[in-house]
Amino acid sequence: MFFEFGIKDAIDILLVGMMLYYVYRLMRESRSLNVFVGITIFIVVWLFVSQVLEMKLLGTILDKLASVGVIAIIVLFQDDIRKFLINLGTRRRIRSLARFFMPKHARNKDQEQLKRDIMPLVMACMQMSKGRVGALIVIQRSMSLGDIVATGEVVNANINQRLIENIFFKNSPLHDGAMVIANHRIEAAGCILPVSHDLSIPKELGLRHRAALGMSQESDALVIIVSEETGGISIAAGGSFRLRLSAEQLEAVLTEELA
Repeated sequence: MFFEFGIKDAIDILLVGMMLYYVYRLMRESRSLNVFVGITIFIVVWLFVSQVLEMKLLGTILDKLASVGVIAIIVLFQDDIRKFLINLGTRRRIRSLARFFMPKHARNKDQEQLKRDIMPLVMACMQMSKGRVGALIVIQRSMSLGDIVATGEVVNANINQRLIENIFFKNSPLHDGAMVIANHRIEAAGCILPVSHDLSIPKELGLRHRAALGMSQESDALVIIVSEETGGISIAAGGSFRLRLSAEQLEAVLTEELA
């Protein structure tokens, strides 16, 4: 039997191992690790009973439980499955690979454009932080945010520090909503974001942070939050926060995430 083990079997084992590791990591991030362990134990027992011991009655019962269990898992972990599919469908890795083969002058041009986009954002956030002006800025990446843009007022302007500050000024009619930046332009302001109901969000974080987290859970967008209460600057991405960022840290995170 050992000599029948071929390269295809090795690839098969490797792919199954990678799949199990990814599911384990996903469960750990969503604090559902105990459920993952329970499912793993059930699968091991099921295979042992049906394949090794060949107990027909118990094996049939476990087969039925497994078929129903798939539906139960989909219902229980629909948010995690959605997040997995979003990550699977993102084109960021493909774009990163394509950028590697781009000519040097084209890469330099992209870096210059990225810097022109980031610096007004960083400067505006720092000024708003000093003045305790609340802000919520959504930066589109690979997933379109047309449905979010439709909930606000179309701006369609260049990314400009003064414009950003004026939109979030306390007496501005659009200051309570979110700004959406896409394709190197300010697309809209006063937009409505989905609010996260995650119970693990710290109590001191307000509605802006919940909206930012909800947006990052339902898309691959990057969301900048400036707290009106503390002036703290945070970023929500991939369903998690990076809190209390300095100007240098904000610039570094934006450069890393948007490159």
